[in-house]
Amino acid sequence: MFILRFLKNWTLPVAMLTGAIGYSFFIHFSFLTAYLIFAMLLLTFCKVSPRELRIKPLHAWLLLIQVVGALAVYLALYRFNKVVAEGVMICVLCPTAAAAAVTTTKLGGSAASLTTYTLLSNLAVAIVVPLFFPLVEPQPGLRFWGAFLLILGKVFPLLIFPFLTAWGLKRWVPSVHRQLLRVADMAFYLWAVSIVIVTALTVHSIANDPGNGLVETVVALGALVACLLQFVLGKRIGDAYRDGVSGRQALGQKNTILAIWMAHTYLNPLSAVGPGAYVLWQNLIISWLLWKRRRAV
Repeated sequence: MFILRFLKNWTLPVAMLTGAIGYSFFIHFSFLTAYLIFAMLLLTFCKVSPRELRIKPLHAWLLLIQVVGALAVYLALYRFNKVVAEGVMICVLCPTAAAAAVTTTKLGGSAASLTTYTLLSNLAVAIVVPLFFPLVEPQPGLRFWGAFLLILGKVFPLLIFPFLTAWGLKRWVPSVHRQLLRVADMAFYLWAVSIVIVTALTVHSIANDPGNGLVETVVALGALVACLLQFVLGKRIGDAYRDGVSGRQALGQKNTILAIWMAHTYLNPLSAVGPGAYVLWQNLIISWLLWKRRRAV
């Protein structure tokens, strides 16, 4: 019982440690990343009806920080080091994690508000990434519009189809929708499995980098600053609209699995160290927040 309780309370740190120690084994499961992202988003979107999705002023402010902030970070850092700029930029641009709705509920926030922003932030990324990434890292042999359509074809379905699938199941196959609702909390544990894999990917990238590790260290520290700022800004803005928990998790808890996949696929692979380190920073913060919540109740 003690072991089960320990694993339940400390799922995220255990997942990171497992991925780091067994990275040479778990890296072989990286092909599952896209499927895990789809499954997590599907389970998340099954929990909220489209009628409950209400866009609030809070969401507009958070989107502004996510998109404009990411562009500002890149422009501020790329003259210093392009890899650092890409690594920190994607930590800001990355959409809200699918499991954030589960975490928000555990912390006493609004799952409906969080899920609304999760959909909005994924839609924003599905539009911005195909427009911006070909300018940051041109695709070999492809002009801008060719690269735009290539990235759009891979990113947009991955982020938007889960919502359409959840809506379609609820309307036309309600029995399947009800079954998914019964296991909706599995999104949190699917996230833990994905953290094992993306931690393994990050450790593998660092272990096989021929450099001296200076760039990776700076990227990881930049990710820490981005993480702290987003958790703090999200909480401050959320408090102004009496939705501090949702605001904090919406802006700070990122879909780092998606970010690492995008970095490896469309940017300099070393930039994946940014979201890889973000996994550590955000999960340390979330684990602390969950611990505080357990102590308070």
